[in-house]
Amino acid sequence: MLDFSLLMIFMIGFLGGVHCVGMCGGLSSAFALQLPPHVSRLKLIVLLNIGRIASYGVIGLLLGVLGQVGIGLDGSDVLRQVLFVLAQVVLLLLGLYLAGLSALIARVEQIGVPIWKRLNPLLNKLLPIKSASASLAVGALWGWLPCGLVYSASLYALGSGNALQGAGIMLLFGLGTLPNLLAMGFFAASFKAFFQKKSVRLIAGLLVSAWAVWQLMLFFGVSV
Repeated sequence: MLDFSLLMIFMIGFLGGVHCVGMCGGLSSAFALQLPPHVSRLKLIVLLNIGRIASYGVIGLLLGVLGQVGIGLDGSDVLRQVLFVLAQVVLLLLGLYLAGLSALIARVEQIGVPIWKRLNPLLNKLLPIKSASASLAVGALWGWLPCGLVYSASLYALGSGNALQGAGIMLLFGLGTLPNLLAMGFFAASFKAFFQKKSVRLIAGLLVSAWAVWQLMLFFGVSV
């Protein structure tokens, strides 16, 4: 696996939190509003996010296995390097989208739409949420929502070439997204309003893009 720190994976999830709030924040708020009387708001929100992050782990596990096969057949580090570069490109495009400078990432996110169309009817059957187990299941389905940020992290998992490492990468990424989505669940209106400000989205987007550019410069040995 390419040498990147676990902190970097966590920070991808954290810095991309603005995208999470914009894309998943509405879902998080909607699910929270369907709180059954016998389940606390805290429990609901926690279960939703446990399910979501667990799905990320499954995705990472599957991609790790797939990467192991592909890298084994390739017999070199070329595939890992290509996947690393692609992950940074996706992250760069995501940052530009957050900053309001490009909508190209929206086309990339269309890749997962066919899968989501198959899962969405299952999600609708679980709504409105009536139990703690339903909250967990809804969260698990939520984790498969098409998302450029998830795609970027998934490329790291694929490039790991190892099932357990792939799962670990995606779980750590999920934990990085957790602070923003937990806050969205508890402070929906004020939190979303803050992240909808153009200045906030511009700064966050440029930080994400700058991170991707920095990683690409390190990879290609470009010095400043």
